[in-house]
Amino acid sequence: MAKRKTSFLCQECGYDSPKWMGKCPGCGKWNTMVEEVIQQEKGHRRSFNTGSSSQRPEPITKVKSEKEPRIDTKISELNRVLGGGVVPGSLILVGGDPGIGKSTILLQASAELAGNGHTVLYISGEESIKQTKLRADRLGINNDNLYVHAETDMDLIEKAIDDVKPSILIIDSIQTVFRSEVTSAPGSVSQVRECTSHFMRVSKTRGIATFIVGHVTKEGSIAGPRLLEHMVDAVLYFEGERHHTYRILRAVKNRFGSTNEIGVFEMKEGGLDEVQNPSEVFLEERSNGAAGSAIVASLEGTRPVLVEIQALVSPTSFGNPRRMGNGIDYNRVSLLMAVLEKRVGLLLQNQDAYVNVAGGVRLDEPAIDLAIAISIASSFRDRPTEPTDVYIGEIGLTGEVRRVSRVEQRVHEVAKLGFKRAILPEKNLGGWTVPDGIEVVGVSTLEDALRQSMGG
Repeated sequence: MAKRKTSFLCQECGYDSPKWMGKCPGCGKWNTMVEEVIQQEKGHRRSFNTGSSSQRPEPITKVKSEKEPRIDTKISELNRVLGGGVVPGSLILVGGDPGIGKSTILLQASAELAGNGHTVLYISGEESIKQTKLRADRLGINNDNLYVHAETDMDLIEKAIDDVKPSILIIDSIQTVFRSEVTSAPGSVSQVRECTSHFMRVSKTRGIATFIVGHVTKEGSIAGPRLLEHMVDAVLYFEGERHHTYRILRAVKNRFGSTNEIGVFEMKEGGLDEVQNPSEVFLEERSNGAAGSAIVASLEGTRPVLVEIQALVSPTSFGNPRRMGNGIDYNRVSLLMAVLEKRVGLLLQNQDAYVNVAGGVRLDEPAIDLAIAISIASSFRDRPTEPTDVYIGEIGLTGEVRRVSRVEQRVHEVAKLGFKRAILPEKNLGGWTVPDGIEVVGVSTLEDALRQSMGG
């Protein structure tokens, strides 16, 4: 005998409430509670056992540690983000804006895996089989090990999995899949959570590596409850402007590798091409001798990337000056401008400031502070920085330049690309070998850094 349950779930965080509320107690957002009617069968939920055949607790000293095998996707940038390849039985969530390239990269990876002898099942809930075939023809994909199926019913998808017995499963997208036992509409919190839980059980019990495509909201987060990100083994985000050719695949969660690892791709007519040296790409259009430009060696996961930071400072025409950041946190720009005014003496309170990270990449680590401050001061004074200088360092509220992590790896990337000088925190000097052909200058305060970069 089935029973019906009515509850109100938050579309943002998944908070479950027996009554409707205007403001969600979980995430604090307004008008996100939606009524969900769930029809459940009596009985217990099924579990799965991924380890030993025994269900009893074991001492950790008796558990055998085994290295996770990896499946090579033949796409080195994707392998880097995943931590070395796809782990069998893992559940991977791929998110990004519409048209950014999620389906393209997964179809290309499917072709490479199928060509390597793996059976791949591509479930499309948004396109027909013919539409998927047209995209495959455009990408030059044709392999008998790649199976395509257009279905949204969870029961029929599981039947297809039983028939094909794939080693790689791709669901495009999770918001279109539904279970008939759940009476709410596809894409709702209940459906997304229940279907993801079912795919997790299928993936773990059968050893199938599963990729799930997730839509994103206007704020850029994956639609549905944040619980979805906690359920999966890895979360990959596609970043980049739709009108730019470069795309960045970033790992924000990975149980089998480094987080915040990035892979860089270029969108072309024939699909996504790997960018092996993103630093050269981000700097290829840099104009030498322009005021307001500074180069930073940012660390993305385990990869150092050299990026140009541009700033434009001009007198404001309004009562309140504008502060704008593209690719960096707006609040960080305001904080650094306050430090420049208080500790260095630059009169910026009546100046508009626009700071941009060239190339469409987004930076969020503290080591970019020094480059941001140098670019703002360079534009304000209308003095160009040396085109062969690179700036690395975090800035504190008292104007000090604080140490950063893995400075040796950053400086080696700087030297490899032909830069002559690296200005970095004085505390980072010593304990490592400076590569040939580059001068390393240590600074302790922001004022010292400005004196080294612009001579006063």
